[in-house]
Amino acid sequence: MTRQELITEIKKYFDIRELVCAHTFNTFGEKSWQFFDRDVLETLLVLRRDIFGVPMTINNWQKGGKFSQRGFRCNICQLVKDKTLKGLIYLTSHANGAAFDCDVNGISAEQARRKIEANKDKLPCNIRVEGGVSWLHFDIYDTGIKFYQFNP
Repeated sequence: MTRQELITEIKKYFDIRELVCAHTFNTFGEKSWQFFDRDVLETLLVLRRDIFGVPMTINNWQKGGKFSQRGFRCNICQLVKDKTLKGLIYLTSHANGAAFDCDVNGISAEQARRKIEANKDKLPCNIRVEGGVSWLHFDIYDTGIKFYQFNP
């Protein structure tokens, strides 16, 4: 599948505003797709369509919701900005277009992590998930292991 075909398929489940911060969408609009690594987009599609089969919430800022930095984070997003102003290195996978934080309708974050691990052979690449949090974080930073769980 080409990158454009992949994006067309993801658009069946997600609007770009759900995947990027408001700063990015307000500046780049639909061109915001360019900031995502292809593997993370394919992983998102497989999780949504093939593993969970139910809606997932990433960002909902455009609907007045509380989530705004759970997909792509730009340099002026508060989480990134705060680290920078403190002189701290912050190589988050979110700022590299390689991660998402989400809620999966009807299941807890722990159940989602277990379901991913049980279906890891369906994934297009190695992924990491964050344990011990009440949301599902996944990224494609490659540890050399198909499913790797880390704790904050």
